[in-house]
Amino acid sequence: MSRAVPGGAEVCEASVSRASSSPLWTSGPSPCLALTTQSHIPPHTRGYFKPGYAEAPWLCRPLCPSASLCPSVCSPKTCGCPNHILLGSVVTPSGRPLPGARVSLRDWPGTVATSDAHGTFRMPGVCASSRTNVSAQMDGFSAGMAQAQANSSISAVVTIILDKLEKPYLVKHPESRVREAGQNVTFCCKASGNPMPKKYSWFHNGTLLNKREHRYGAHLELRGLRPDQAGTYHCKAWNDAGSVHSGTARLIVLAPGQPACDPQPREHLIKLPDDCSQPGSGPAYLDVGLCPDTFCPSPAGSSPRCGDAGSRCCSVRRLESREIPCSSYVLPVKVVAECGCQKCLPPRGLVRGRVVAADSGEPLRFAQILLGLEPIGFTSYQGDFTIEVPRSTQRLVVTFVEPSGNFMDTVRVLPFDPRGAGVYHEVKVMRKKDPIILDASQSNMLPLGELEDEPPLGELVLPPGAFRRANGEPYSGPVEARVTFVDPRDLTSAAAAPSDLRFVDSDGELAPLRTYGMFAVDLRANGSTEQLQAGPLAVRVATSQIRMAGHVEALKLWSLNPDTGLWEEESGFQREGSAARRVRREERVFLVGNVEIRERRLFNLDVPERRRCFVKVRAYANDKFAPSEQVEGVVVTLVNLEPAPGYSANPRAWGRFDSAVTGPNGACLPAFCDADQPDAYTALVTATLGGEELEAAPSRPRPLPATVGVAQPYLDKLGYRRTDHDDPALKRNGFRINLAKPRPGASAEVNGPVYPWRSLRECEEAPVTASHFRFARMEADKYEYNVVPFREGAPASWTGDLLAWWPNPQEFRACFLKVKVQGPQEYMVRSHNLGGSHPRTQGQLYGLRDARSVRDPQHPGTSAACVEFKCSGMLFDQRQVDRTLVTIMPQGSCRRVAINGLLRDYLARHPPPAPVDDPATFAMLAPLDPLGHNYGVYTVTDQSPRLAKEIAIGRCFDGSSDGFSREMKADAGTAVTFQCREPMVGRPSLFQRLLESPATALGDIRREMSEVAQAQAGAEGPLRTRWGRAWQ
Repeated sequence: MSRAVPGGAEVCEASVSRASSSPLWTSGPSPCLALTTQSHIPPHTRGYFKPGYAEAPWLCRPLCPSASLCPSVCSPKTCGCPNHILLGSVVTPSGRPLPGARVSLRDWPGTVATSDAHGTFRMPGVCASSRTNVSAQMDGFSAGMAQAQANSSISAVVTIILDKLEKPYLVKHPESRVREAGQNVTFCCKASGNPMPKKYSWFHNGTLLNKREHRYGAHLELRGLRPDQAGTYHCKAWNDAGSVHSGTARLIVLAPGQPACDPQPREHLIKLPDDCSQPGSGPAYLDVGLCPDTFCPSPAGSSPRCGDAGSRCCSVRRLESREIPCSSYVLPVKVVAECGCQKCLPPRGLVRGRVVAADSGEPLRFAQILLGLEPIGFTSYQGDFTIEVPRSTQRLVVTFVEPSGNFMDTVRVLPFDPRGAGVYHEVKVMRKKDPIILDASQSNMLPLGELEDEPPLGELVLPPGAFRRANGEPYSGPVEARVTFVDPRDLTSAAAAPSDLRFVDSDGELAPLRTYGMFAVDLRANGSTEQLQAGPLAVRVATSQIRMAGHVEALKLWSLNPDTGLWEEESGFQREGSAARRVRREERVFLVGNVEIRERRLFNLDVPERRRCFVKVRAYANDKFAPSEQVEGVVVTLVNLEPAPGYSANPRAWGRFDSAVTGPNGACLPAFCDADQPDAYTALVTATLGGEELEAAPSRPRPLPATVGVAQPYLDKLGYRRTDHDDPALKRNGFRINLAKPRPGASAEVNGPVYPWRSLRECEEAPVTASHFRFARMEADKYEYNVVPFREGAPASWTGDLLAWWPNPQEFRACFLKVKVQGPQEYMVRSHNLGGSHPRTQGQLYGLRDARSVRDPQHPGTSAACVEFKCSGMLFDQRQVDRTLVTIMPQGSCRRVAINGLLRDYLARHPPPAPVDDPATFAMLAPLDPLGHNYGVYTVTDQSPRLAKEIAIGRCFDGSSDGFSREMKADAGTAVTFQCREPMVGRPSLFQRLLESPATALGDIRREMSEVAQAQAGAEGPLRTRWGRAWQ
């Protein structure tokens, strides 16, 4: 039964009481189809109903008696307002409209509207004041809901925001713990994503734990631990888009009475100065001992909180003093006598580096730095940056955004040392291509890849009318388009490639991708900064450029999530049909995929590769490769190469890259490998420490197992070749190998250096005697000796002692002096560091530093050395300052000819003066102030001793207070100058000349002293002039 209402529409009479909750319109035909013709539809709602059918079934409701009763009484479920209308839109958080979204009402089942091409929809008959809840759903997006708000007496509006579905990713991983039997432990896991993950599972040694028994969620608490509960633990988080695995945490459960820290120190050999060894016996070493870097159980009764990483660790409990006889002096040393569990500071990972242009090396000045999506700062004028790694981080995802817009936004996953040692990275960014002006009304094609003598890898096809503004409105004006392609066929482009080419597979594990190219798309309205969107666009890839078996069928298009640094699948590819466009290259076959240019602008043509391995690499202090002299904190990079057929040494493209940081047991790098064809994949491996490139083990004339570190016959199968193998003039900073996967049952291949993908633990825990590849520091002419032993790669090894080189474990201050040497060769320069003014350390040795001078390529016969000395300042007790007595002594027949005038004046104004003034040395009580390059003194303070030293050395080489160089500039920023001479072959000694011709010998001496005086006056004059001008 129905009746007429004002406006010409009819509504159903209420057949049930107003309080009834039963819907009056159900699925299927209804006896109350009141709106039968367009003439019956009110003018303001005409066009939204089909004749003969009511698309707004809530119109067949009792009329809302008055607006005052809405929404307290009336709702779409109880009454209708035929003259009213709801206007809505469905958009993304950035405001991009979403067409095709399915809209529904909370009180009405099923879809009642669908958003149009502009993301809008209309619902006639919804009471304006009902404040009804409207929801929307769309494939690939999480469901959204919003409440309608009245904007007039007869209309309401609503905007529903849909977030794109994102697979979960871990923001907090479980951390390893040490506990005694009977204690409690809590492991913590936290994932993010869209929607936010709510479901967690925990695994012990790979076996799922019973949720009812352990009652876990994001946290797993184990009470009253038993020995059988030791092992590995990890979590897995789920949401509607997928799942993700956490990293693995190890639980050690100690039996009652079992010590967590062995009081007997382990062996740790240090090299003694050359004049402390027996003649002809080679370098001498001394075992000073070390305590393992392990945590101890928390005290009984402590709270097993998530953030409790353990405040006690195994460290030095007692030191003993010893004396080592040397050639003309006695060398003091302190050795570890006992280890024990003591309070320790939690490790803080630190990453420093420099951002430069990949093509020119110019620094990226004042680029914004984002950690995930959170801004944390800017690069300096020289492009430098410092990042403190948050606790429990496993992947450090950093984005650099250059303010001028001339460079690609660079997303990098930076390896770091979780034990707290600093790591240095040089980040290279790619310059965007010059813009091309496109006509939005025409079809446009942009090539992907522009290598000389090589066809493009593919092309990006933009159909007419594909451009639109951020609000969804079509754009028809001129378009400035920049498509920057990272072409793997250019081997140098690997250093500037973004991210680390990983994605989350269907099992929730991080898996590697093999790239065929990445491209960034920048579309802007001509003459403005407004970014445009586009799509759907066609991406066409030439199959002739994909030569690996099975990769044509497996190729997919991916986009980079800048928050996680992970690649997410956008679409697959299909072979182009016969009806598709093939006008210009009829002989080429293309794969075609589709993409839309929206918020994400960086895309990848990738193949998931399951032929995976790990490669073991270690770094050493020198080419002796002594196990006790491994170097930690070295960044090792492996670039997978695809060789040209039959020429494994001539790669035609790189496929992926990975980096890792060496720890006390080296590093394991992921790589692609093949069991059937050893050279199906090859690799180029390099290593750097700060700005220093390490040298790989030699391979000429043939690689030797004892030198390379790999046993035969596996070594021949891997085809090890250092980069200078075929041309000695090339650098020695890397090696190439075939990535031959070890065969099961082959005894020569089971102990490295290549390990199967599921044998990561075996790779990480492999003894130093197992096969591995080797790098050594090229700066072998550098020596450091500390009376109190300290491993810079392990900050936890710091020991509180008045003679400690670094008195503060929270802040490391590195000081260097630049010494210029005039002479025909390079010379060793030593700094001898004694206590100078502190009553308890005066006259006692802190340590020695030796550095060989480096030739200045612009000034023949001139070299310079950057020599470290112990900074003055508070000692360990923090009670009194000590000004270190520093003595600089070049090796050979040298004499001091000049002292920096500013430095000399400063020392004169800050007494006391150095007690000795030997013309063959330079002595000073080190300044307390952090002087700069004008004084020839370079001081850097950092949370990592290694990074502080690397930065100071770079500035010293450059001769500036904020620059960085690895090329010595001997005339810039020097503190003291020595003149060294080599005795002429066959020339009599001074004593012999005095006996034979006293007058001639004395004349030679006077002439040499006059030359020295003139050189000294010439060196000091300009400095004095600058100082005088500064005070005028």
